[in-house]
Amino acid sequence: MAIDVPGAFDVGARAYDKLVGANPGYHDHLRISARRMRIPRGGRGLRLLDAGCGTGASTAALLEAAPHAEIIAVDASAGMLAEASVKSWPAAVRFVHSPIEAVAEAGVHGPFDGIFAAYLLRNLADPDATLSAFRQLLRPGGTLAVHEYSVRDSRAAQAIWNAVCWGIIIPSGWRQTRDSALYRHLWRSVNAFDGAAAFQRRLAAAGFTGVHSETMPGWQRDIVHTFVADAPR
Repeated sequence: MAIDVPGAFDVGARAYDKLVGANPGYHDHLRISARRMRIPRGGRGLRLLDAGCGTGASTAALLEAAPHAEIIAVDASAGMLAEASVKSWPAAVRFVHSPIEAVAEAGVHGPFDGIFAAYLLRNLADPDATLSAFRQLLRPGGTLAVHEYSVRDSRAAQAIWNAVCWGIIIPSGWRQTRDSALYRHLWRSVNAFDGAAAFQRRLAAAGFTGVHSETMPGWQRDIVHTFVADAPR
């Protein structure tokens, strides 16, 4: 069943930080992916895009990796951005309410030196079009890091993911919000998303170079990955 993804995030926004905070490694893994971008000079003089910033967890990870960069953080969910906006941010961080497919209409334009997209691509109707748009938004040689669940290449990862969803994530989400649509979507969308090898091929087909991926330590090994790719020079 298709759902209104931004609307589902609006419903879950107030409980979102509490729920992901109970996930061991959630914030550490975002920081690992941001560091894997290898942003030079702490981001001094650079412009970065946080695509699908949610409540700002990915923004905080990007800011830690690049404390001197200008960061524009974009999300389609007004509820998630409301949670992000009440947190403390330096003046160089700006939040924009927009679907990632329509950022130009919201006044967000490239070029960017790096794009960080955490838990975004599998929620989009046309990920290939968005990857192509990201390539156009990046400076030549700029880096895209996609932090995402991908379990299709590992039966063990699929089994762990399904057990965690039905044993913990979906029941916990229901208890917090009395609505399980977002968490059922999470379960379904991860199972349906590309395997790691297929997503690397998707990135290459979108015109990126230097495509590679690394997974995370701990229980989310082969479940959560960083996919890193460069815009051609």
